[in-house]
Formats: sequence, structure tokens, C-alpha cells
Amino acid sequence: MKTRLMIIGVGLILSTFVEGRAESFRNSGLTSTKTEVSNRLVAENLNVVTEDLSEGVKAGLLLMREEEKLAHDLYTAFYDLYEMRIFSNISSSEATHMAAVLLLLNSAGLEDPIKAESGAFNNSELQNAYDKLLNSGKKSLVEALNGGAYVEELDILDLEEQLALTEDESVKSVYSNLLRASRNHLRAFNRVLDNNGVDYKPQLMSQDVFDEIVNGENECGANGNGHGKGHGRGCNK
Repeated sequence: MKTRLMIIGVGLILSTFVEGRAESFRNSGLTSTKTEVSNRLVAENLNVVTEDLSEGVKAGLLLMREEEKLAHDLYTAFYDLYEMRIFSNISSSEATHMAAVLLLLNSAGLEDPIKAESGAFNNSELQNAYDKLLNSGKKSLVEALNGGAYVEELDILDLEEQLALTEDESVKSVYSNLLRASRNHLRAFNRVLDNNGVDYKPQLMSQDVFDEIVNGENECGANGNGHGKGHGRGCNK
């Protein structure tokens, strides 16, 4: 049996999905404008079809939905503190990531785990991580940037793990695009830290894997990420 979310045309998906979620997005600190869901990501997921998913894959979707919210809420808080462009640009990208995972949750018939309050999570491990990263980031801009790099490392490792668990094409497509974006975000945070005289050392992944990512070119892919350089331009989603 397949669960289907059949949507025809960009206008229809934007009106039914984005507008339908406007209130929850407002309450969670996300602007609910149509520009949040990029045309390329929407176009690729107009017809989302998820096969029967294993419990592990379902749990992964719930995790990634909240993990993307962690990134969004944290970067939004850091932008409020330091008004540094990289935080506002990447937080906008994370809002798109959240929307992409929500498409999969809806298609699979899963309840959205998101809490409306910014910085609040159902997953206790993510709640603890958010609280620690926020407190650390309040100490200095460098600590905030280090926190951003940590979150992107976490995203990369978790997305790679979840990709290995599923054969579902819709899930794989979304996760692959989010993975490319997270690598771009890690490159961006590392670049800004380097520009501020900080030699960032990976906190979760191996040095070799980290070096391979940050020394690579910004990735566009099918849903290229426009925020990898912190500019919001380039490979637009």
C-alpha cells in the first residue's frame, strides 16, 4: 500500500501546504511567506509518494523535522544577538528544510512533532542540545559560530544515517538535498570562523571527513543551496 500526497502545480502546493500551515509557522517564529519554500524544492516534490515505511524510517522523519527546527531556532536566536548575516540566511534555509520534511510526514500520515514555541522540542536530547548551544553561543560570536558548525555536523551525520535506512525514493530525494545543503552550511560556518582567525576543529565527525567537506566546492545539485556562502545567492533552492 502507498500513501500519496498528490499535488499538481506550484501554485496549488504553495496555497494548500504553506498557507495551510501559516498559523503554526507564525507561532514557531517562522514567517509564513510563500518564498520560504523554494521553487526548485517544491517542483521536485509536487508528487510525493512514500511507500510503507519502517518504524525506523518513520522515527527518522520525526527526528529530522525537529532537528531542522533546532537549527532554525538556534540561528534565529543568534541573529537576534549578533545581527550577522550568515545566521539569518541559513535560518531561512532551515525553514525550507523543515517544510520539506513536513511534506514527507504528511505523506506518511505521521503527526507533526513540532512545538509552536521557539526553542521548544518534544525530543529531550534535542532540547538539551539546543539549551546548551544557546547558552554557549550567548557568550561570544565565535561560540555561536562554533555552535552553528556543530549543528551542521550533527545534521550531516544524522542525514547520512537516515539515508542508509530507507529505500523510499521520496525520502531519499529530500534527505539527499538536505545533506547537500548541510555540507554547504558547514563550509559557510567554517569560512566565517576562518575569517575571524579561528581554526575550527570538528566536534562530531572525523578530521578527514570534515576536511573533505570544507575543502570541496559549494554544491548545487538538483536542489542546490543558495545559502552555503551565507549570501542567499548562487545555487538557489
